[in-house]
Amino acid sequence: MRPALVGHSVVRFEAARLVGGGPEPGTVVTQVKAQGKYLLVDFDDDTTLETHMLMSGSWHLYRVGERWQRSARSARVVLEMSSGWVAVCFSAPRVSLGRSGKTGPSHLGPDLCDEQPDLDAAVRAFGFYGQAETPIAVALLDQRICCGVGNVYKSEVLHACRLDPRTGVATVDVQTRRLLVETAHRQLRANLGSGPRKTVPEGLAVYDRGGRPCRRCGSLIERLVQGEHARATFWCPGCQVTPGRTSPDS
Repeated sequence: MRPALVGHSVVRFEAARLVGGGPEPGTVVTQVKAQGKYLLVDFDDDTTLETHMLMSGSWHLYRVGERWQRSARSARVVLEMSSGWVAVCFSAPRVSLGRSGKTGPSHLGPDLCDEQPDLDAAVRAFGFYGQAETPIAVALLDQRICCGVGNVYKSEVLHACRLDPRTGVATVDVQTRRLLVETAHRQLRANLGSGPRKTVPEGLAVYDRGGRPCRRCGSLIERLVQGEHARATFWCPGCQVTPGRTSPDS
């Protein structure tokens, strides 16, 4: 989207569900960036358009007059630019416009897809939970700690680090917290391109492999549901342990 938008002026802006209007024609786009599942568009009037993708949102680029691949009814934002491109955001659950640098994503943790994220900040951010017994698998999905980890990598990271997903955050020491974010960073960076995701030579270690043998210890992989949004976690009860308990093959 950067070549199509950055440095070019707005010809038309539509966002039916956005309260308070949007950038006027002639406003110039200064930056387009991703932060976790947000896509942010900065304008030279010091405003930022935030679209949060969750699992359903997507941005498309079309030439002016080109037929869209999705229904116009699902368009949440339409940005027609002086470059001759039209950027359309479809089905994003959250769309907002605010002052640059003062809007929602400012509270997010570092994006682990970046080349050099601030891993120390991510480790410190686990402190959001204080002494809470929130499961570590739920905490890894918290965007305040780090961005980029979804359901797949949550399961894969915990398996790589041999940690039981039910372990309370308060019982996970600083060294293990750092190992988790370092592992997540490494796995995400290794899978930035196209093609099937791989965290082990065979593909994925545990995700979506419920009932099949663990590639490491042979125990049967289990599936559990955790958190407010009932997200699935796949894990191996044989070699993923809680602090203080030794795994069979350690």
